[in-house]
Amino acid sequence: MKLSVPVFKLKRRARILARQAQMPLHAALDKVAREEGFRGWSHLSAALDGHRPGQAVLAQLEPGDLVLLGARPGQGKTLLGLEIAVAAARTGRPGLFFTLEYNQTDVIDRLRALGVDPARLGSFFVLTSDDISADHVIARLRTAPRGAVAVIDYLQLLDQKRRNPELGIQIRALKEFAAVSGAIVVLISQIDRGFDLKSKKLPELSDVRLPNPLDLSLFSKTCFLHDGEMR
Repeated sequence: MKLSVPVFKLKRRARILARQAQMPLHAALDKVAREEGFRGWSHLSAALDGHRPGQAVLAQLEPGDLVLLGARPGQGKTLLGLEIAVAAARTGRPGLFFTLEYNQTDVIDRLRALGVDPARLGSFFVLTSDDISADHVIARLRTAPRGAVAVIDYLQLLDQKRRNPELGIQIRALKEFAAVSGAIVVLISQIDRGFDLKSKKLPELSDVRLPNPLDLSLFSKTCFLHDGEMR
C-alpha cells in the first residue's frame, strides 16, 4: 500500500476539508481516501490494520510503565494515544482515554478517522471530565486488572486547576501507582515551539514544554513523533 503522504497528513487534510466545506468529518475522510484510490476511509483503514503504530508502541510497553508521548501540534499524537488505548482493548485489557482537551463528539470523530467503532470495544472507555487529575485517574484504575492502559490527554493540563496538586507531585503519584498496580500510563505531551527552529528530525525530552517544574526522569519510556516518523 502506497499513500501519497503519511496517513496523519491525510487526516489533517480531511479535517481542513471538513471545516472549509462544512461537511461531516467522516464524509471528508471518505473523500480523501477516494483520492488515494480507496473506496472510502474504512477501506483505507482496513488496509492499514497491519501497520498500526499504536499496536507497535503497545507491544513495547510493560506493566508499570509511565510513558511520555510527545509531538508538535498536528503530528498525530492524539490519534496515536487513541490507537494505543484501542489496541489494549482489542487484546481484552481495559483501554482508557482521559482527555481534558476534547469532548465526546471530538473523540468519536477521531476514532472514526482510525476506522474504529467504539461500540465494538467492550473494554474501551473515554473519560472527558474537567476533574481529570492524577487522583481521578488512579481512582478509576484502582480496580482495573494488571496491564490496563490509561492514556491521558494531556500532561500540561493536569495542574491547570489550582485545587489540583502541582504537576511534579501528580506525575510521581502516577508513577508509584503504575509500579504497584501494574497499570500502563501514557501521557500525551506538548513539545516546545522552539523545536520548529531546530534541525533535529524528532523531538526529545529537552524539547518537552514545561510551564511548571517536572522531573522528566520519572518516565520509564518515551515516544516522539514528527513529520511521519516515530521514535
